[in-house]
This record gives sequence, C-alpha cells and structure tokens, in this order.
Amino acid sequence: MDSLIAASARALAAGDVLGALKRVSLREDPPALALRGIAMAQLGEHPRARELLRRAARAFGAHEAVARARCVVAEAEVALAMRDLGGAPRTLAAASALLEAHADHANALQARLIAVRRLLLLGRLAEAATALAAIDTRGLPPSFAAVAELAAAELALRSLRTDDAAAALARALDAAHRSGVPALVAEAEEAHRALAQPAARRVSPDGEQALPLADVAALLQSGDLVVDACRHGVRAGAAWLPLARRPVLFTLARALAQAWPGDIDRNALIAAAFRTRRPDETHRARLRVEIGRLRTLVKDVAAIEATARGFHLHPHGGRAVVVLAPPVEGEQGALLALLADGAAWSTSALGLALATSQRTVQRALADLEAAGRVRGVGQARARRWVAAPLAGFTTILLLPSSLPAG
Repeated sequence: MDSLIAASARALAAGDVLGALKRVSLREDPPALALRGIAMAQLGEHPRARELLRRAARAFGAHEAVARARCVVAEAEVALAMRDLGGAPRTLAAASALLEAHADHANALQARLIAVRRLLLLGRLAEAATALAAIDTRGLPPSFAAVAELAAAELALRSLRTDDAAAALARALDAAHRSGVPALVAEAEEAHRALAQPAARRVSPDGEQALPLADVAALLQSGDLVVDACRHGVRAGAAWLPLARRPVLFTLARALAQAWPGDIDRNALIAAAFRTRRPDETHRARLRVEIGRLRTLVKDVAAIEATARGFHLHPHGGRAVVVLAPPVEGEQGALLALLADGAAWSTSALGLALATSQRTVQRALADLEAAGRVRGVGQARARRWVAAPLAGFTTILLLPSSLPAG
C-alpha cells in the first residue's frame, strides 16, 4: 500500500472525508477508486459511490479476491442506504465467507450485519433473528456493537418485548457513544425515544387513550378481547387470529368491537365493510355470509349474536372489548411507516418490503403525493420517494410483518 492510499484510509477512519478525497481524487487505480467510493458514500452521494465501488471491484485482479470482496460489502452498505433491496443476498454471503476465511473478521462481520439490517427492512423478522443470533457480539468494536444492538432492539420492539428492547437500546447507546460516530449516536437516541412515544390508541366506550409500546404489550397480554387495527387481527389471551388477508372480516370485527357493549345496525356494517350508502338485498345477503365466516373464526373467543337491528359481539369469559387503533389511520399506514425513516425509497424496494406489487405501491404513492404527504425525487427509474418523519409517535407497529406479542 503506497503512502497516499494509507494516508487517505487513515483520514477516512478518522472521519476526515475531504482530507481523504484530496489524496486520491485524481487517481484511477483500484484502491483509490474504492476509497473514493467510500468517501462519496459518507458524503451522501450514493449513486456516485456505487459506481466507484463497482469500478474498483472490476479493476482488482484475480489475485485480489479479498479486495474485491471488501468492495462488494461496501457496495451492499451503499445499496442499503439507497433502500435498494433487490440485490442477491448470496453475493454478500459469499463475500462474507471469503473475508472470514482470510481472517478479515471486521469486514466479514460488517457483511453479516448488513444482511441482518436488510432482512429487517424487508420485514423478514424470523430470518433476521436467526442471522443475528449467529453473530457473537462479545468483544466487538463499539461501532459494530452499536449496530448489532440496534438490530436486536428493533427485533424486540417489533415483537413488543419492551424490556428486552430497552436493555438492547441502553447497550446500543453506550456503544454508540464509545464509537464516537455521530450518526450512530443519533440513531440510538432516536430509537430510545420510540419507547416513550405513543405507538397506538386504545379506543373503548370510555373514550380514546394514547399508549406507548409498553402499555400496548400490557394490553395485549391482559386477556381482554383486543381488535388490533395496527396489525389487523384479534387477540384474546394467548389466542391470535390474523385477519390482514381478510380485510372485510377485519372491518366487521372492528365495527362490532367499537359498538360494544351495544349492538350495531346492519346498514352501518354494510357501509363499513362494502363501502356503499345504498344497501340492497344483495348487500344484506353478503353481510350474512361474511358475519357467518367471522362467527366461525372467532367462536373460541367470542360469539356474534343477531339482534333486532343488527349484530352484537359477546366475548367469552366476561372479557372486555377494546380496539387498538393505529396512530395513522388509512390503508397507507405501513407505507408511511417505511418512508418515515427519512431515507429515499424506490417503488421496487417499497413493493418488496410490503410484499405487494409495484403498481399497487405507485397508486398509493400517487394518492399520498396528491395529499402532500410524500414527494418524489428524480425521474423515471431513478425516481425515489421521501416523506417527512411522523413526529410525536412511533410507527413501529405499522411496519410490515410486525409480530404479535407472544
């Protein structure tokens, strides 16, 4: 390694990005290209950073497999920052294995942490938990420890294990301060604030109450019959009945729960479930069918009884009925929750994270843009979508594949 490359690398490690660039900005050899790519990434110029890292990877010779693998890891981190989630995870896994075989443990660990963070963004929480459990966090450098603990905290938050999340966040904050990396400190502090912020609203006959995550977890474990409009399901004690893929049944369940302890008029149920203000006999027949399906689904936790004017929800065991409503109402809640991280997302990445088609995402984004809640940046395939952070509450319960409290 020549003196300019070594000096540039030291400058980057110390956070002096411009100093690093001054030393290699006019050079086109592979190590200089790689350092320029990393520097541009730290400046937020992600497309340029990706281009430089790809050029560096191609320019390294066949005998420089470790250097190429390091470029693959750096490019994967840039892709993560760009919310480009469509890359092949096998390429990153192969680079990690090669680096581990050549005793480059730091970059191998970086690759594994990038893979965990990608899985979290995609909502593949079980896979993320398995991958994170395979990482030995003892004795890690502070910056790596902070990233690992932040991933552990997010997993705990999204499964409503708030005590575990608080402990992981305390460790993450300590490691971030020891690392001296301002971005890590800011990320850890923001995640810590999510614990105290309202995450949902409890809607009951007595009114509405904002709940932080710890209170949401306590409510779901209370034994009450909870119609969870954040994750679209019904909770009663240990029983969890997911209804995310059956929106009509969930709408009926929520309407019945909001009317409890009274009943609800048939026309009101039809209007809520079928979105019509002029019901006819076909709607009433369809309502009977859907109520029958819902009655069968919830028979172990509640009964749905017909009344003179409509239907009444009667939970077993004298349970109370509560509706847990999201902080943001509407079908675009999960989309807004993803965009609330401040990053610029492509429609393809949003489609992957939401497990839906790009066309569906594009329609939702068009509606949100018309309402002034999101904006597009760039043109054609380079177009990205951003939204202002949703202040005053945390959107953790709206993220895709959030787990029900166990």
